[in-house]
Amino acid sequence: MNGGDAAAAAATPSHRRLPDFLQSVNLKYVKLGYHYLITHLLTLLLLPLMAVIVLEAGRTDPDDLRQLWLHLQYNLVSVLVLSAVLVFGATVYVLTRPRPVYLVDFACYKPPDKLKVRFDEFLHHSKLCGFSDDCLEFQRKILERSGLSEETYVPEAMHLIPPEPTMANARAEAESVMFGALDKLFKFTGVKPKDVGVLVVNCSLFNPTPSLSAMIVNKYKLRGNIKSFNLGGMGCSAGVIAVDLARDMLQVHRNTYAVVVSTENITQNWYFGNRKSMLIPNCLFRVGGAAVLLSNRGADRRRAKYALKHVVRTHKGADNKAFNCVYQEQDDEGKTGVSLSKDLMAIAGGALKTNITTLGPLVLPFSEQLLFFATLVAKKLFNAKIKPYIPDFKLAFEHFCIHAGGRAVIDELEKNLQLQPVHVEASRMTLHRFGNTSSSSIWYELAYMEAKGRVRRGHRIWQIAFGSGFKCNSAVWHALRNVNPSPESPWEDCIDRYPVELDMIALEESPDFAAANSALYSVITLVCTSWIIRYIYGP
Repeated sequence: MNGGDAAAAAATPSHRRLPDFLQSVNLKYVKLGYHYLITHLLTLLLLPLMAVIVLEAGRTDPDDLRQLWLHLQYNLVSVLVLSAVLVFGATVYVLTRPRPVYLVDFACYKPPDKLKVRFDEFLHHSKLCGFSDDCLEFQRKILERSGLSEETYVPEAMHLIPPEPTMANARAEAESVMFGALDKLFKFTGVKPKDVGVLVVNCSLFNPTPSLSAMIVNKYKLRGNIKSFNLGGMGCSAGVIAVDLARDMLQVHRNTYAVVVSTENITQNWYFGNRKSMLIPNCLFRVGGAAVLLSNRGADRRRAKYALKHVVRTHKGADNKAFNCVYQEQDDEGKTGVSLSKDLMAIAGGALKTNITTLGPLVLPFSEQLLFFATLVAKKLFNAKIKPYIPDFKLAFEHFCIHAGGRAVIDELEKNLQLQPVHVEASRMTLHRFGNTSSSSIWYELAYMEAKGRVRRGHRIWQIAFGSGFKCNSAVWHALRNVNPSPESPWEDCIDRYPVELDMIALEESPDFAAANSALYSVITLVCTSWIIRYIYGP
């Protein structure tokens, strides 16, 4: 660090800087990941042992088997005890082993063309809504640098002049998105709504009564004993949480289907004030949603696309600062928006660090884990000045679904996970074509990979998302076959145009722009990724 950098760092308030991640590595989360790994390894080690026993039994001479039978006839008690132990062990294994969870198929909602919004139309409507000239110019800069195209969608209520963010219009938006995705899902999977035993719906900012899940039950006349859940207020990470909840329910309820619906509602959550840090979501968030069909039925494995391998969830809500760092409130004029704490960067760094550290031992090849663990132990025990080994996550995954929260989100993960442009192409193109669709963005990204024909049998997919609370969640999928795009894919009419070249305009470093841009939740969260990776694996 030169003198100028040192002076700048000294002048920066302590609460605006990230903690010094290079001082120590918290082994608690490394141990947690290895605990998960060893738990699965013990089960796998039993399979070779059983195979050896079967092979040895096959090589046994028939005369030896007759002699063994005669011997057992005179040791009936031993035989009964042994049989009871074997039956008991087999019963315990069958009852306690995790049931496989398959992703049969999924559908993403594609809004009608009439809901597309061009930049000039967006700014014209904003001007008519009474935004100041300064805020209009600020929104123009955000749009130009956002990575969004002029083909993204906003709800119909926002196209009206003046906008009509009523409860009725919000319900209409929710119904069009959820029912649009579910209609396609039931159509091309052939599953009857009555066969669905578990329903999980997540939408962060719109939670009417009756709930969104009740709206689906009513629309499709789902059965009366369905296990339905409605997750609210959990931000962009709620899609992975919903999958995890559905997986847990499928461990309990045999031979059934689970449907997960992930969406966000914009109509009643458009910010009409002039606080710049609250205007950025208006520029980035767009209409979207996805419906996912999961199954624990063995018969569905043949037609399923993916198997769920791991879900790692990190929640920092026990800490008051983490709980309050993303907080919905009213501005000075009484207009509702989302406020962001000055501690957000450090809190986001801790959540991401914990999640990646726990996930690593579950997915990284043994060679990568050995090199990382050896350097970690050397630094801890011998204080050796060894350059830490940075694991290559490209050896663990073929595809990456990074939440399309903003351009900076994708840029930072590409840089600090040492990914190639092709690994983040799906995230960039999803942001460009559909904008930030919140918790459903990871499904638009997976649909993009399928439309390109890139998902082959045996490939591994990492979905990672983050949200208020503060949470960071990961899901790992394993492709069961060469995956073709689903019928009526959201990309089917435009996939030939992608990928497109994006205009990488440098961000203007004016004080207002920098301050407001730093307030954007999705951008701030990932800007600190480089510090997180260094904290875990060293510089």
